[in-house]
Amino acid sequence: MTVYLVGAGPGDPGLITVRGAEVLGRADVVVYDRLVDPSLLDLAPADAERVYAGKAPGAPEMDQAEINALLVDRARAGGNVVRLKGGDPFVFGRGGEEAEALAATGVPFEVVPGITSAIGAPAYAGIPVTHRGASTHFTVVTGHEDPAKGSADVDWSALARTGGTLVILMGAGRVGEIASRLVEGGLAPDTPVAAVRNGTRPDQETVRATLATVADAGVQAPAAIVVGDVAALDLTWFESRPLFGRSVVVTRAREQASELRNRLEVLGAEVLELPAIAIEPIEFDVPQLDRYGWVVFTSANGVTAFFEHGLASGDLDARALAGRTRAMCSPPACPSAATKSKCWLSTEPSPRRRIRRQSNVCAAAKSTRSRSPRRRRSRTSATCSGRYRRRSRSLRRSGPSRRRRQRSAACASTSRPPSTRSTGSSTRYCAHFPPPAAPEPFPTDAAAHAGGAGGVGGGVVPASIPMSWSASQALPSP
Repeated sequence: MTVYLVGAGPGDPGLITVRGAEVLGRADVVVYDRLVDPSLLDLAPADAERVYAGKAPGAPEMDQAEINALLVDRARAGGNVVRLKGGDPFVFGRGGEEAEALAATGVPFEVVPGITSAIGAPAYAGIPVTHRGASTHFTVVTGHEDPAKGSADVDWSALARTGGTLVILMGAGRVGEIASRLVEGGLAPDTPVAAVRNGTRPDQETVRATLATVADAGVQAPAAIVVGDVAALDLTWFESRPLFGRSVVVTRAREQASELRNRLEVLGAEVLELPAIAIEPIEFDVPQLDRYGWVVFTSANGVTAFFEHGLASGDLDARALAGRTRAMCSPPACPSAATKSKCWLSTEPSPRRRIRRQSNVCAAAKSTRSRSPRRRRSRTSATCSGRYRRRSRSLRRSGPSRRRRQRSAACASTSRPPSTRSTGSSTRYCAHFPPPAAPEPFPTDAAAHAGGAGGVGGGVVPASIPMSWSASQALPSP
């Protein structure tokens, strides 16, 4: 039984420490605050107890004494308890009071530091708390003291004389009064002030003002207020991302939404996962594949279903696709693109030799555009058959027009693939590498088809299927 006082950081879930994520992953009970990002709770086991102990201004869910008692009780029950707190537990997080309660009752505990909002929020607003020539030190102070004490511990006049950067936490409700006392202490009324609300979160907002105008600037909690010359620096990076301030709903299946979510969050969007579909495997019998010429997958889910729930259930593997069976997701833009597609499978005889041949064809098509006419002619001669090379030697002393006629007779001409074709032009291929032939037609009785949103189905495919892509792009038949 151990209680972990974990700092969750200022708001961005990616700022939690490795140690913090580790102890969350084996927690039995998680007691979390109001400012903790909800996604961090997903790091805890699904069966872990989650207890909300947030403290909204003026309306706490439970007071500090109740939280202390809860930590002791859950720890004595014999589990690992994680007290998840925003920022750092020992920087205005009342983690010291909780540690005192645990120590007094003999409950072992561990403190996992976190990134305090006094540093994290200004950094996400592009404000360094120290800067050469502007500030060599900074002071962190609370703007909300315990009213039960009857006296104030913060000497604002002394802080005004200290200089450097002043970072005020929990002071949004008293920002006007604090600014007046700092001016009375000696700071100039035009001293720059920046208030960062919801720092490091997708809805972060930065308000810039001076000590004379900050009272009317509309500063709202929760905010980290920076006072000093560094507040005039505007090194904005977080709020300038292209999707900052936008909310995006992702309706993909939960197990497939993480990659898209990460990409959207990198662009600054706030992502809400609302799965509208669920991918569930179905059992099916794989037909006799030797009766078909093609197996077509229309999605990654279809590939997974075919191999894991089709072939595997019949004690088969990829060798069942041997022979003349082909599998692809979509026709490639260039013959050599088959070597780059993860979904393109070909188990015909000598696939490496065929793919290499098509790669050379595409390389030849690309090279004809970049080389000069003289060099292109010499390269074409070098790739032709040995018989043609011997004949070309005898023509070296002839005029260039005769050599071009000889080359035209020895090399086949075909249209460029759409990816390299220009209007009114064509690409010549050497006889050693002829243009790829069209694939054999689909069988007229049936074709195996796998795809959809995770399932595999079958259907009859007519022998003549209209295609918008050139036959020269297809994988040639053996």
